[in-house]
Amino acid sequence: MLTLAFDTATDVATSALLEDGNLLGERTGKPTSLLEDVDALFGDADAEPSELRRIVVGTGPGSFTGLRMGLAASRALALALDVPVAGVSTLDALAASAPGALPVIDARRREVFTLQDGNPVALSPNELSNTVLLGRVCVGNGAVRYRDVLEEAGAEVPPDESELHLPRAAVHARLATDFGPAELVEPIYVRAPDADRSLR
Repeated sequence: MLTLAFDTATDVATSALLEDGNLLGERTGKPTSLLEDVDALFGDADAEPSELRRIVVGTGPGSFTGLRMGLAASRALALALDVPVAGVSTLDALAASAPGALPVIDARRREVFTLQDGNPVALSPNELSNTVLLGRVCVGNGAVRYRDVLEEAGAEVPPDESELHLPRAAVHARLATDFGPAELVEPIYVRAPDADRSLR
């Protein structure tokens, strides 16, 4: 069974092609080059899009524009190829890549997206208590951006170039369980997009 997975919630898009759980190829790039990366994955694997049986897409939280691009791509591909889609939280995928780690995604506005009691939240890095961070490994582009704040509170942050900071699409594929119509997959925004806030 051929599965395509991708995540465009952060500034680095990841995509992967798997067959029966075995990784055939993986790429990283900009969210705007996602479809080019997907095309390259099929080419490198000598596979045809018509062989695809399911799609997994990252649902955030993260960049509003990036999320919309990923969801639009998943819906277009699912419609064209008549395959089901499953959504996987970007935070959950980051956490699964480094068991025991706290996922931290840059949310802009001097905030981060992370998990509290298993739920996605947006807050200032300074609001993460020492009891949460002490001795904890933090991963994600938010951990890189706010390294000084997190490490001062007792957290450990892997080197900037570590793959642990990327929401790897192959992990999304492993976590996906609930496949269905693409239009039922909803993004996790946590807070209102900037455009909505400016209208208030």
